[in-house]
Amino acid sequence: MQSILENPYLIAVLVALVPLVWILPYALFAIWLERKVSAHMQDRLGPMRTGGWHGWAQTIADMIKLLLKEDIIPSKSEKWLFILAPYIVFAGSYAAYAAIPFTSVYIGSNISVGVFYVVAVSSLVVVGILIGGWASNNKWSLLGAMRSAAQIVSYEIPSTLAILTVVMVVGTLNLQEIVKSQEGWFWNWFVFQKFPFLFISFLIYFIASLAEVNRTPFDIPEAESELVAGYHTEYSGMRFAMFFLAEYANMFAVSAVAVSLFFGGWESPFGTALSGPAWGVFWFLSKGLFFIFVQMWLRWTLPRLRVDQLMYTSWKVLMPFAFANIVFIGLWMMFSH
Repeated sequence: MQSILENPYLIAVLVALVPLVWILPYALFAIWLERKVSAHMQDRLGPMRTGGWHGWAQTIADMIKLLLKEDIIPSKSEKWLFILAPYIVFAGSYAAYAAIPFTSVYIGSNISVGVFYVVAVSSLVVVGILIGGWASNNKWSLLGAMRSAAQIVSYEIPSTLAILTVVMVVGTLNLQEIVKSQEGWFWNWFVFQKFPFLFISFLIYFIASLAEVNRTPFDIPEAESELVAGYHTEYSGMRFAMFFLAEYANMFAVSAVAVSLFFGGWESPFGTALSGPAWGVFWFLSKGLFFIFVQMWLRWTLPRLRVDQLMYTSWKVLMPFAFANIVFIGLWMMFSH
């Protein structure tokens, strides 16, 4: 038994499974929460019956329904690519969790280029979406996939530029080190440092992250009123559930990066009070879930942008602000030393 536990490959697999233990219950909770948030914003109740208290088991019932649904593969689709696409999308979302520091004592891989890794590996989602849209042999799916590729590639640039401002200040790409440099009270968090430049960086990153995870007002790849759900129109059952799971996993991943870069990660807002590994997990997840709530809030508040407005926002609004922000932070750092 001891020799088995000393096996490095087994330990690596067990460590890799830890984020999955979080993602599955989180996704079930987030879907239920989104239904309740949307319902209360529209002056209704949402799920109330299944499971008793506020319909807490409604999402579990829906998950079981999806698992039991017939797995349909269109006759004229590219079968193997059609099957592979949802796995690639989920793999891209899940792989990003390897470098996310949930607490001071747990991070899947404490690599020195953690920020770069998260940005790079999450781009794999675009490949899966393109494959799924094209392999479906459906014009709506292909159009949704092409929109998604153009959107994510466009918004990754201002997002990365916003991240670079934090890297300039700290001098490292390691997410653990970035979080540790924000220890102390909440006014040490980077969102409050070098004001207003790092605050502007956070706004740019958060807006761009909404586009990267296809959330309103940037949900045109899935626009139900135009594309019949876009790139996953032809998917059913468990394959559709994997796209859904990947979207919510991605939502938390971008929120976790925002928390790590700008809001102190696992650090307590009250200095050394309520700090430590267990409290670190609590603070990190609480901050991440808060940004999940903000994403839901925006979804049920803002209208969807047109394609031209989407590109204008990225290339003519966020990009110039992101470049100017880098210049101003560079000047600040040069003259402050």
